[in-house]
Amino acid sequence: MEPSSLRVYGGVEGDHRKAERRAQFLEAGLDLLGSDEATLSVRGVCKQAGLAARYFYENFTDREALAAAVYDHVIEDLANRTLAAVADAPFDARAKARAGLSTLVSIVGDDPRRGRLLFSAQAGAALAERRQRSTLLFVGLLGGQAKDFYGLPDSADLDVLSQFAVGGLAQTLTAWLDGALRIDRDTLVEHCTRIFLAVGDVPGH
Repeated sequence: MEPSSLRVYGGVEGDHRKAERRAQFLEAGLDLLGSDEATLSVRGVCKQAGLAARYFYENFTDREALAAAVYDHVIEDLANRTLAAVADAPFDARAKARAGLSTLVSIVGDDPRRGRLLFSAQAGAALAERRQRSTLLFVGLLGGQAKDFYGLPDSADLDVLSQFAVGGLAQTLTAWLDGALRIDRDTLVEHCTRIFLAVGDVPGH
């Protein structure tokens, strides 16, 4: 076997094992970042993952790199699952809005770690830039869905409405997850669906 050849341990290829370890660190990082304390250290995440520090450094340069990877992983999963739900819904504005919102609310509601990571201030200023970028991502996705569904051109009006809807939804979810907004999940989804549709019904839009 050549020195550069992929080594195999117990029938599992080396790159696959590395991917598995990375996934373990991402899950452990989510456990810590999504906790009430939202503290993250290399030692702590290695203990949580049950892996040695040398495996941490084969994947991440430092704890900030892990935090960024955890956040990006959660956002990517959230976006993909929400878009898939919208795509699978009937070609009806209400059905698509409700499908997307219901999926999003379920993801952050079923896994408190994700909700705290995305919406809690305790996650820290280190993720502030990524939160801003993820907001712009969802603004773009919402605007794109509206353009595709209604056949709309690019416009400042659409940008404003998309920013308003995404920002308002983020604040609403923050209040709901914190317990300041005391309504059940179905009621939350129903209210948000009506608001999204009302925004789309603004005259001229």
